Amino acid sequence: MSSERPLLGSLAERLGILSSYWDLTGQQRVTSDATREALLAALHIDASDEAHAAAALARLDAEQAARWIDPVLVWREHEDSIPRVPVRVPADADAAEWRLELHAENGPVAVAEGRVADLIVDRSAGSEVQLSLPARPPLGYHEVRFFLEGSGVSYGGVQRFVMAPWTALPVAEKLAGRRAFGLWTNLYTVRGNAGQGVGDLSDLGELLAWCAEAGGAFVGVNPLHAVANRGLAITPYSPSSRLFRNVLMLDVEAVPELAACGEARARLVEPGFQQQLAALRAAATIDHGAVLDAKLAVLRLLHACFRRAGAAAPRAADFAQFRAREGTALEDFATWEVLAEHFGAPGAPACDWRHWPAPYRDPRAPAVAEFRRTQGAEVEFRAWLQFELDAQLARASARGRDAGLAIGVYQDLAVGSAPDSADTWMAQDLVAHGATVGAPPDDYAPDGQNWGFPPLDPHRLRADGYRLWSRLLRANLAHAGALRIDHAMGLQRLFWIPDGQPGHAGAYVKSRFDEMLGVLALESRRAGALIIAEDLGTVPEAFRAQLADWSILSSAVVYFERADGVHRPAATYPIDALATVQTHDLVPLAGHADGADLRIRRRAGQLPDDDALMRALAARADEHRALLDRLRADGLLPADGEVDAAALARAVHRFLAATRSVLVAASLDDLAFETEPVNVPGISVERHRSWSRRMTRTLATLRRDPVVQEILAELHARTA
Repeated sequence: MSSERPLLGSLAERLGILSSYWDLTGQQRVTSDATREALLAALHIDASDEAHAAAALARLDAEQAARWIDPVLVWREHEDSIPRVPVRVPADADAAEWRLELHAENGPVAVAEGRVADLIVDRSAGSEVQLSLPARPPLGYHEVRFFLEGSGVSYGGVQRFVMAPWTALPVAEKLAGRRAFGLWTNLYTVRGNAGQGVGDLSDLGELLAWCAEAGGAFVGVNPLHAVANRGLAITPYSPSSRLFRNVLMLDVEAVPELAACGEARARLVEPGFQQQLAALRAAATIDHGAVLDAKLAVLRLLHACFRRAGAAAPRAADFAQFRAREGTALEDFATWEVLAEHFGAPGAPACDWRHWPAPYRDPRAPAVAEFRRTQGAEVEFRAWLQFELDAQLARASARGRDAGLAIGVYQDLAVGSAPDSADTWMAQDLVAHGATVGAPPDDYAPDGQNWGFPPLDPHRLRADGYRLWSRLLRANLAHAGALRIDHAMGLQRLFWIPDGQPGHAGAYVKSRFDEMLGVLALESRRAGALIIAEDLGTVPEAFRAQLADWSILSSAVVYFERADGVHRPAATYPIDALATVQTHDLVPLAGHADGADLRIRRRAGQLPDDDALMRALAARADEHRALLDRLRADGLLPADGEVDAAALARAVHRFLAATRSVLVAASLDDLAFETEPVNVPGISVERHRSWSRRMTRTLATLRRDPVVQEILAELHARTA
């Protein structure tokens, strides 16, 4: 640990701020004292000088000494063992009696008790002892209560006890030992048969049915998280909430209330509205705000019809149950949406809750409660939208399941939420204010990447018993057969950058990886869903082995499976992995050789001049040549001659099918010969409007395409 301030260094180390890391070039980067101080401030700790650092260390020691039982314990299931709970007792409590209560989730209370004197060996100081639970609880979330009474001591403490399975749901159990293939896409880019300028949940149902017909097992999609869809707030990876979903994904014509709502049906057939829809459908890019306005215009009418029907509405009871199930989080999210609209246009400073009038910055404040009361109809509308999103996703998922898909919908969980989001408003105490998440310097971003959203405080997350983590998982596993964890390394350590500093000034901050994985495994089993880690790039030593130990699948991307410029043979790909050609951050196959993404980077200024572009294009040509060399060496392409987009797509997907990976997925963009990426990392939306490019071909056209049919048939034959 290198630090000119030893107490600062000790404090940072104790709170999980790593003293150094190794970058992609093999260079060790040491965390500066300035970075330590700034990141500790984000963790709500003043370490501005050694005196403050000493006081903070003393405070941590005192808090630990006074904490007789940890706020959470994640116990990984063993076949025969009874879980044991560490408790601490004071040195002068030998005459006291202890009592341990296990309040099982949805179950009975079991009790164990005894004398402290029988537990403590060395009574010269407070001791930690292991108390066996009075019963072996089933998998789930339980509550342990610990009491001391007597000898002048009276104490009680509560712990959230998580009984985690030995592993997440294994792929062999889900697929009965078989391999499987699927499709993946950025759903909003899809051109369905109708729609309103964006791919929606009805299109997802079509995709699931098509995949089943082709013999596949799943359809993967980008995060369906709620997004403001205004101004620059359009990325699904920096959402307004990871607990709730994006209204753009709704198919307004699939809302059940439409059948009895004459106003909404009339609006849909108005000539002006039809003209607006035609323009949105024909556009090459998504106008997020215009699409949102068009959908809301109809959805408001549908909700008004639903509301007028009152308790007699066919789905009134279902909505009431949904609202009760989602509880405070849904009410807060719906309220935040109304407040954000009330205080200003999204993207403007007034829309950022951190700039709202002070009485509205706290979701529990009286002013917010009064606002919710006076705006009850609008708050209900926002909650009703989430109800319909859940219902449409459930119907799409059921369509795939009924068609025979072994996995079904494969969803995606983003790393975090936007700094001005509903999530950060709702969980302010759990957010590390004063830092943002990013990535260290690499070839694409020499100064590092700043992703712009704040991290969660791992210590406060743990102190709260990982309730937010488990809720996030449940929300994103709903109606899913698999869940991809974006930047899964963040479960172990996340790269924090102090506000206002470049990426190279950041440092890694650790979480309790074992506990995060235990909760993840429990939610995987409860949902009957696979977990797939996005573990690309340089990851800590033994990271992938730990994932495998928990039956969490890895990611293998053809573009990256190279060593010393040579593509790895298919037979060397990892078995317990999802193999794909590319990702949402990479250029589709048809644009790889031409460097379509590199030309975007030049236009956006990420490549500083034409010489840099030429060098990047030359490097890309070498990469593409290496890919062709592998395909030719495996007999998947002729030994020489030009390779068109169709031949390349056939060959690469045959290669993909020949890998050992238990899951393989074909991108719709690759099947459609798209050339431009949906996202170019490290470039702001102002400079290049990522997340807006639509597909050039419709789903119906792709389903009839003989090349696409041939590729899917090959994938089915080789993975069946």
